[in-house]
Amino acid sequence: MHRFLFAAILALTAILAPAVQADGETAGEFDYYVLALSWSPNWCEIEGDAKGSDQCDPRHDHGWTLHGLWPQFHRGWPSYCNTPEAPPRRSETAEMADIMGTPGLAWHQWKKHGTCSGLPAHAYLDLSRVAYDSVNRPAVFRKLERSVTLPASLIEQAFLEANPEFEADSVTVTCRDHHIQEVRLCLSRDMQPVPCGRDVIKDCTLKDARFTPVR
Repeated sequence: MHRFLFAAILALTAILAPAVQADGETAGEFDYYVLALSWSPNWCEIEGDAKGSDQCDPRHDHGWTLHGLWPQFHRGWPSYCNTPEAPPRRSETAEMADIMGTPGLAWHQWKKHGTCSGLPAHAYLDLSRVAYDSVNRPAVFRKLERSVTLPASLIEQAFLEANPEFEADSVTVTCRDHHIQEVRLCLSRDMQPVPCGRDVIKDCTLKDARFTPVR
């Protein structure tokens, strides 16, 4: 009897599991946004050049690029949500390349995060640009002539000084492979600074993080 019950449960699980995995969260249900800004020269040094990304071509002169605008819960985040909205047109993702590096990233960000915003694709991409433009990106980082190592806390401090409307608990800096990776800023649905959730506000503590200049 127990073996039959166990076998029945396994069979039911096998039937239901794919459907559960295929379903994303409900579009439009989230608490706030995370605006992720990536330092393009570091991204290219870590992985971009190896992939031959057009983002890393010196003709673009990228500094802080938009990684994405991510709907977020106070704990955790939605992704790949069910939405009735049509995906962005190729022309719409191409228009984002000036701040995102490549149209492909804009497409991926819509698919993974934009679908959870509850917005049409064009509105989500427009809002992403508004969020990007609303943040002052400290000019000092574009003046470096060579790679330096520095405490990650200095990156956060520079952003806070350039954006006094943000508090320290609304900004966090991440590192990867001993490089400065991103600055993440937390925003309300109407693009006002808000405190980040506990799973977002995890500052990089490196004292000697590498920072590569714009070539």
